[in-house]
Amino acid sequence: MKPALRNAGAPGADVPLDHVLVVMMSAVGDAVHVLPVLHAIKRVSPATKVTWVLQPGPATLVRGHPLVDDIVLFDRSAGLRGFLDVRRELATRPASVVLNLQVYFKAGIITTFTQAPVKLGFDHARARDMNWLFTTHRIPPHAMQHVQDQYFEFSDWLGMPSEPVTWGLGPWNDEERAWQREFIAPFERPIAPIVIATSKAQKDWMPERWAEVCDALWHDFGLQPVLVGGKSPRELAAEQVIFARANQKPVSALGSGLRRLAAIIDSAALVLSPDTGPLHMTVALQRPVVSLIGYSNPKRVGPYRWCRDLMIDAYGEPGEDYPVSMENRLDRMPRISVRDVLDRVERWRSSYKTG
Repeated sequence: MKPALRNAGAPGADVPLDHVLVVMMSAVGDAVHVLPVLHAIKRVSPATKVTWVLQPGPATLVRGHPLVDDIVLFDRSAGLRGFLDVRRELATRPASVVLNLQVYFKAGIITTFTQAPVKLGFDHARARDMNWLFTTHRIPPHAMQHVQDQYFEFSDWLGMPSEPVTWGLGPWNDEERAWQREFIAPFERPIAPIVIATSKAQKDWMPERWAEVCDALWHDFGLQPVLVGGKSPRELAAEQVIFARANQKPVSALGSGLRRLAAIIDSAALVLSPDTGPLHMTVALQRPVVSLIGYSNPKRVGPYRWCRDLMIDAYGEPGEDYPVSMENRLDRMPRISVRDVLDRVERWRSSYKTG
């Protein structure tokens, strides 16, 4: 495939792309949003080497991605030692440009560990913690928008066309595909993974309602519910409630890990998820997803260009035209009823179901 053409009129069209260092360390959903930016860069400059500074959790998801050449781990729990470890690692990895996609102070500190001539960050208004002090160049001011489009502002500055939007999420190797086939083989019905908890309790939906949904998925829609996520105390407690209350017991795949979670989602007929990383993983894998959003602003973190009509927006009041820049809202998830979820599943059946 011929490389795409770089936009010569972009502010950073002349910036060398020998080695791009990405500073985006935290959430799984944010890591998913970085992938289309890497695709945009590599479409224009396939030889560009990409190093990514990541925390261990999201690093497990992108390790082995064909567009990621190198990962430098940042262990936030290690305190000062974590920063010193990253500084030592970056000293041996010269970069031509840094993309500081994070607006927090820790990202600014890590950006100073490289001598790259171009350190690109957010404009003054959007850079929290005075993060703009640590960058040499900044993307132009822009109204708040979906996180994915916000990240594309960086590739646009470099002159990289963002279309077509591509994630290229796994599974990527034969071993992972074999595990995927082995996992799906025992099921006689299409599977519907359910993300039963998130990174914050305020984003979670009530497990007793998930139990009702599990029964309906089985009896009314011919789907096999599969509980997915980690094994945190909240997730294990939710699992216990669901098993106690559901008449048709779901299958639990808690603790599979992010890579295998991607393989499970990739095998799904339908995914049900609150506003958390697996939601964006599902969008990246182009699987239908019923998203339950009440805590975070769906205009910023909702499903990107896919299954918006399956989203349940409990964040806004009925008819409210809320701005993209509004902060998190507490106690909205209980507003979502079982009927709300099943109405979206019915919409999936009529508009998305294949076969």
